[in-house]
Amino acid sequence: MSTLLTQLPALLGVLVGTLGTILATSLADRARWRRSQNVRWDERRLDAYVDFAHALKESYAVALRMTADLRPGSHSHPIDREEGLARLAESDARRTIVWENLLLLGDEPTVVAAARWRDAVWQVERLARGIVEAPPDIAEAVTQVNEARDGYYRAARGSLGVQGGSVEQSAALQQALLGRFTATADPAAG
Repeated sequence: MSTLLTQLPALLGVLVGTLGTILATSLADRARWRRSQNVRWDERRLDAYVDFAHALKESYAVALRMTADLRPGSHSHPIDREEGLARLAESDARRTIVWENLLLLGDEPTVVAAARWRDAVWQVERLARGIVEAPPDIAEAVTQVNEARDGYYRAARGSLGVQGGSVEQSAALQQALLGRFTATADPAAG
């Protein structure tokens, strides 16, 4: 009995050490699994954000080509109306599918910004489809699309934790647009 009592502290030490090792390993495995899941969902979220941007940009590019004659100084290559309508229908179907992924995986600020960008593009598409009359200043609609796109990228980058400062393009695009209008309006200025 005295042998057992003298060995009891050692046995308790081994037992506590074993339990501590099991607990530490379990916590480390759980943390590793969470990190793995976060990386996996971040990758899927990135794919959803990029796919949505590509689909929306595709629709917008077609709409710009269809409205090229309404925008003085446009560098868009005009497209046949029937071909443009067919392309808009295809890109609309693709955009609808990727929108669902965005709704599933995106955070609230990014989804709100995506909806704002989509709505701004829809205004240009409605013009391209002939649903609405051309406003006196179509450049305003183009500016709204560019600003909404900047908002989307700002929100998406924030959602993904992307650092590196601003990548906004709307001011530069607006300046280029104004430069084209000035050059078109005043041939002697350029």
